[in-house]
Amino acid sequence: MTRYALTLEYDGRPYMGFQRQAHGPSVQQAFEEAAESVVGHPVTLHSAGRTDTGVHARAMRAHFDSEKPLPPFRMGEAVNARLRLAEQAVAVLDCVEVPEDWHARFTCIGRSYEYVIANRRAPLVLEAGRAWRIAHELDADAMHEAAQVLVGRHDFTTFRSAQCQSASPVKTLRHLSVRREADHVIIAAEARSFLHHQVRSMVGCLALVGEGRWTAADMRAALEAADRRALGHNAPPDGLYFMRALYPGE
Repeated sequence: MTRYALTLEYDGRPYMGFQRQAHGPSVQQAFEEAAESVVGHPVTLHSAGRTDTGVHARAMRAHFDSEKPLPPFRMGEAVNARLRLAEQAVAVLDCVEVPEDWHARFTCIGRSYEYVIANRRAPLVLEAGRAWRIAHELDADAMHEAAQVLVGRHDFTTFRSAQCQSASPVKTLRHLSVRREADHVIIAAEARSFLHHQVRSMVGCLALVGEGRWTAADMRAALEAADRRALGHNAPPDGLYFMRALYPGE
């Protein structure tokens, strides 16, 4: 058995999220069907994160096992060919062979996301479904200042989905920053792991700060409430991108 570690890029718009779903298409299903046509047996794809409906990935790490050994480059090329043939919005950016004890999820020691806000009045055309449009001018500096309230080890219950399956709401947020690039506001977040909807919930509240409706003090109050009812807003999935997974030695 050969274990392949992959770096995947995908557009989340056509899918009900990364994980297989009984009620619609998923990234996992798209990849597994493509890989199975290459290796000739069922495969299971494991990922560093399970993105939601409409969430994108620039470099999702994943792995699967194959009874049919192929050079990693050929494996990646063959799976990409099947994905293109099926018109799937998924691509293998890199494929390498790894030891059998390497696991995309459990070996991972860090994950990072970016959220893209298109801060403009005009409707989105090229970025429709790939960014969250906010027409009102956002104060990115105020957003960045308020974001620092959330950095560190906290109970993030306020920013946690009611459907979250994590054993604890306590997470350590290593980095949260806000920067402006022309008419885009980019929020970057890094942690070992995140709660379900945590990034989108933080972004939604930061947007309230950017609009002048919340302050850094309001952000702190929401965090300390440890109550989902204190959440100001949950951002849509459109602008969220899984950016990177970190592993020991990388």
